[in-house]
Order: sequence, then structure tokens, then C-alpha cells
Amino acid sequence: MPDSSRDCDQEPIHTPGSIQPHGHLLAMAAGGTQLTHISAGADAILTCSVEAAFGQALDRVLACATGEVLRDGFRQLPAAGPLQLGLVRMHSGEAFHVIGHRAPDGHGILEFEAADEAVGGGRLTLEELYPGVRDAFARLGRAASVQDLADTAAAEVRRITGFDRVLVYRFEENWDGTVIAEDRGDRLPSYLGLRFPASDIPAQARRLYELNPQRLIADVDYREVPILAQRPGPPLDLTFANLRSVSPVHRDYMRNMGSPASMSISIQRGDGQLWGLVSCHHAVPRRVSFAIRNACDLLAQMFSVRVAAREEMAHVQERARLTGLEGRLLARMTGTDHFEDGLLAAPGDLLALTGATGAAVLAGDRCTLVGATPTEAEVRRLGKWLAQRGQEPVLDTNALSVLQPLARDIAGIASGLLAISVSQIHSSFVLWFRPEVIRTVTWGGDPRKTPQEQSGRLSPRTSFSSWAETVRWRALPWSAAEVEAARNLRNAIIGVVLRSAEERAELSGRLERVNRELAAFSYSVSHDLRAPFRHIVGFAELLRETEAERFTERGRRYVATIVEAAATAGRLVDALLNFSQMGRAALVQVEFDPAVLVAEARRLLTLEQADRAVAWRIGPMPVVQADPAMLRQVFQNLLSNALKYTRNQPEAVIEVGCETAAEEFVFHVRDNGAGFDMAYAHKLFGVFQRLHRAEEFEGIGIGLANVQRIVERHGGRIWADAKPGKGAVFRFTLPRRSVPPQEVV
Repeated sequence: MPDSSRDCDQEPIHTPGSIQPHGHLLAMAAGGTQLTHISAGADAILTCSVEAAFGQALDRVLACATGEVLRDGFRQLPAAGPLQLGLVRMHSGEAFHVIGHRAPDGHGILEFEAADEAVGGGRLTLEELYPGVRDAFARLGRAASVQDLADTAAAEVRRITGFDRVLVYRFEENWDGTVIAEDRGDRLPSYLGLRFPASDIPAQARRLYELNPQRLIADVDYREVPILAQRPGPPLDLTFANLRSVSPVHRDYMRNMGSPASMSISIQRGDGQLWGLVSCHHAVPRRVSFAIRNACDLLAQMFSVRVAAREEMAHVQERARLTGLEGRLLARMTGTDHFEDGLLAAPGDLLALTGATGAAVLAGDRCTLVGATPTEAEVRRLGKWLAQRGQEPVLDTNALSVLQPLARDIAGIASGLLAISVSQIHSSFVLWFRPEVIRTVTWGGDPRKTPQEQSGRLSPRTSFSSWAETVRWRALPWSAAEVEAARNLRNAIIGVVLRSAEERAELSGRLERVNRELAAFSYSVSHDLRAPFRHIVGFAELLRETEAERFTERGRRYVATIVEAAATAGRLVDALLNFSQMGRAALVQVEFDPAVLVAEARRLLTLEQADRAVAWRIGPMPVVQADPAMLRQVFQNLLSNALKYTRNQPEAVIEVGCETAAEEFVFHVRDNGAGFDMAYAHKLFGVFQRLHRAEEFEGIGIGLANVQRIVERHGGRIWADAKPGKGAVFRFTLPRRSVPPQEVV
């Protein structure tokens, strides 16, 4: 069974190869006046037979006294669109309206429409129609709404044309059409409020309406008049032809409607896109003049201008209202460190910006929900789906389940989705939701088409009786102003984030320079101070050894104090030098077993342990990828601290172990020593920070700062938990894979 919509879309309706019988057609090659195409039966307007007229100049074969005038007018035709060249009378006395245009394929085309005085009630010129058109313009100008405009347009077109029924037909977003206004007599049924499927006016027919706003079918049962060509070739392009024969499918459609005659005038927006149609029907064959059709075209243009003005006014008013909300949201965002905090500070404004019933902000690992929304897990799945679609700045749909069938499960909350991407790097989105609105649509007959079973030719439906359908899985559509507001908010968020990133980058650069200068200074000072302190210790020791007999007891205490103070200062300088070098040393990562480093650190602590009772509990260790020299210092410092702070325990218990997580190893060193108050834990890893008095436990306060620096350079983190008198546990992590060394300045 063929695809009816596809067949309809592919029908070449602009090149039918024939015209309707109420006129004649002559065509000339591009740039010339020699006839190349002539409609059959055109002998009535020629001085010779059709066969003899091929290749002849136009003014030589026309059977009228104004052939030269038509020839000159023809040469001045615009590039596209029909132009009336005048009313001519043939030698036979028959009158014709002559309409000319240049076809898209370059041919010049003249159409001769029979000027029957009965056509259009005898009103044959635009001048005669002007008073009625002026009154129609005045009535359109007084219309207060789009509905009033449509009602007025339908009534005025019917008054001018005399058709039995005139409809104003508006295209929906998916190209379905809805009859929004109607003016009619008693001979044809009402179609007001009915909806017609997009397939009734297929895509190529809509394109033709955009190029040529007029179409007249005077008698649906007409016999096609073929167009004869001087030589074989492609059929003549009749895009702008008024006499163009129409599709047999459409003629069947008209018969099924019970409308032997019809006329359509397109209503176009300022950008040329179709807004709708003025569609006229008659219960018997009817022909209206070119002047009347032009008058209706003028009315349609006036209607479109008025509609555009009303729609633009509504849009401006809505944008003005939403601009205030945008300003408030922007002010809150700029006042916070994270844009999402500003957005969520007043949830009502975030929802009102787009008229949504729910919203969600996805920023990194954070997901915040406002109002009626799907669950967090469902929102995160939507975020992944949006990310897979690519960096689409704005997505708006009132039928989410059409794009994502799994969304039917959340249709009651999120049939409508408006989403903006707020990062070009990360999957961060702001999403607004609208619920499903179940409604009933009344169609002008069953919208489905079926091909004729015997011929397989596409056939329109045969019934136009009202056919109701319940429409589900759709929300109220997002307005252009709401989508624009969302897009503006996206730009504002990106601006805030970029500005924040620039400020952080500037501060980071300044901090990096300062830290480098500080590191260089500390390295220089500590290096230069090592020798003087060693000299002080050395000479004080010599003084104590060589001059001891001459010192009093007080003098010996003074010298001992000098030696001890200088030695402590020397150790402090060494530690500072080591700390400054830690950020400058290259990180060499290899695979090894850290248990070896733990065993080595225990051996080095043998003297400190002396004869104390220490229970070492060393658990199994995984193979890691790290710098062994630096990791040795980590274990050395942590085990030394554990041994030091357990000296007052009858038996020290020191435990070393490791747990394996999904992406990292978590090491721990636990003891049962003095512990500390967690209120001061933030000072733990600072340089020269001590949580115990020096009289209780010796130390210079740099060891843990070194440990933190080493761990962070490996891409890990370190923290501690403790209670006073109950011991402490230090934990640090190492990634399970080698990572680029973190710069420390």
C-alpha cells in the first residue's frame, strides 16, 4: 500500500502540463517573443493555427488590434508574480483579461481569461471595486482582536466575491489547519471550529501558496486543456499561472466536500511564511475576475498586517512582563558564588519566567527541583538524554514523548519541556516542565487518507462529517516570548559564569605569582639560615666543652639553652626548606607496594619507640601508582605522630590499613593516643599550627602540612577524626590510576 502523504508531497503540481478551460495560454522563451508553448484551442485568439504560430513573434499572430501594446507590456514584466496587462477584444468581438508573468524557468507567459460580463457581477476592474475594498479596510482597522479580524475578513471577502461560504483557515505549528472564522449562506454546511490534517494541504501546495497567493477553480468538473510545445522538453513551470490546472486528487477532494467551485487566497506573515488561507466555496460552478481576486488579495494582506501587529503587541507586552523577572533572577545570580543559588532563591520567579509548573537545575553533581517535577532520577535521565543530543542551546516541545517515548511515564507532569544548556563543557541544564492537557479535537472528517484499492492512486477521504479525537501526551505550547526569555536567561547565566570564571582565573593567577614569590623567598631564607644556626650550635658546643670549668652553673644553663634553641631553629629551617622544595620537586609515579614504605618508616622509628609497649597492626596494602620518595614522607610523618601522641598510654596501639573504593584507595593511620578537639581540626594541616602545647609534645608544626601537600599533588585528599583522650585516625586517598601531577606553588 503506498504512503499517501509521501505521494501527495511528491506530486509535481506546479508543472501539470495543462490549464483550466476558461482561458488560453501563450508562452515565449526567456528573453524573446517567439512562441514556444500554446494551449490547445488557442486558435480563438490567434490569426493562424496553433501549429503555424510556433516560432512566430507575439504581435504577428494575435487576433487583436493591441498586439503591439501587449508585446511592449510583456517586455516590462517583473521577475515574478502576475501583472494585469489590460482588457483586449479579439477581432471576433470576444473580450479577454490579459495577465502576464515570468515563470521560474525563465519563460514569459501570457494568460487570456475570458471576460464574461456575468463574471463577478459585472465588476471587472479594481477601480470599480475600490469603494467596497476601502470599506473593508476600514472595518479591518476597527477590529479589536485577531478573532474580530478573521470574522471581518471572512464577511468582506464573501461580500466582494459572492461565494456561498468563506473560511479563514489558520495553520497550526504542525501544519494542521483550523477554521477560526466563517461567513456563509444556507447552501453549504458550516466548518467553523473544525480541524483539518496537514496532509489536506501538502508541503508542495503550501510552498506554491507562498509564491502565488491566488488559486481559482471555477468548475471542479472542467476538462483539462493540454499545453502544446514547439519541441519536446520539460513541462512548462506554471507556479505563477492563474489558469494552472490543479491536482486530480484535489478535485476529488472538492467533489467529496460538495463544492464545485473554490478560490483560495494565502495569508502570509512578513517573512513570507504562511499564516493561513482565506478559502471560498460555492455550491455551483463560479468564476470571479482577476480584479476581484486582486481585491481579495489586498484584503488578505491587510488582514496579515493587522494580525502581525496584534501578535507583535501581545509579544511585546509579554516580553515586558518577563523582562522584569529576568532582571530579578540576574541580580540574584550575580550576588552569589554559584548561579544556581541565585536562580533558586525565589522559586516563584523561576517558574513564572516561562509559565511552568515545575523546574529543575542540573549543575554538575547537583540536582535541585522546584514545583511539580519528575523525580530526581528521572530528571537526571532527561539531562543525560539532552547531553546526548549535543550542545543544543534551547529545546522547547509541548510533546516530549514524541521526542523521547520513555517520557510517557511522566506525561502527567512533564509533557512539556523547555530546557536550556548553560555550559559548553559540562552537562548543566535548567529545565522547565508543563503537565499533559487532555483535550478533544473535532476534525472535519476522519483525517486519514487511503489509496484506491484498484488503481493504487491516492484518494482523499470521502466524508467531512465531524470526527472527534481525544488528544493526549501534549502540554500547552511554550510561547515565543517564553522561549525568548529562557534563551535570554541562558545568555545571562553563561555571562555570569564566564565573568566568575574570569575573576577566579585572575585571582588564581595573582595567587600563583604570590605563592611562587613566597616559595622562592622561603627557599632562599631557609637555605641562607641553615649555616648560621649550625654555626651557633657548633660554637656553643665548643664553648661548653673548652670553657666549662670557667662557667658558673648559671652560665652553663645559658649555654645549654643557646644550643637547644639554635638546634630547634635549625630543624625548623630544614623543615621549611623541605616544605618549599616539596612543591618544586618533580613527581615520579611508579607502581609499588606501600607496605614496604610502612616497614621502612617503622625501622626508622625504632629509637623513638625505645622500650615502650607498642602494638603495630599493619593490614594488607594494594599496589599503587605514586611517587615512592614522597609517599615515604607521608607514612613517616603520620607514624611518627601516632607514636609521639601515644607515649602516655600504657600500651600504644597503632593501626595502618587501606580500603579500596570504586576510583580510589583510602589509607588510614589510627592510634589510641591523646587525640584532639575536632573544633580545631581546620588548623590541623596549616603551617606552624599545633593543637597541643610544646611542653607536652615536641614538634615544629610543618609535618602535616607537608603530608597534605604530597597527597594533593597525587590528586588525593586527607582528613582526620579524633576525640580528646580517645585517639585519632588520619585518612588519605590515592587515585587508582596515575593522574597528572597537581601543581603546587
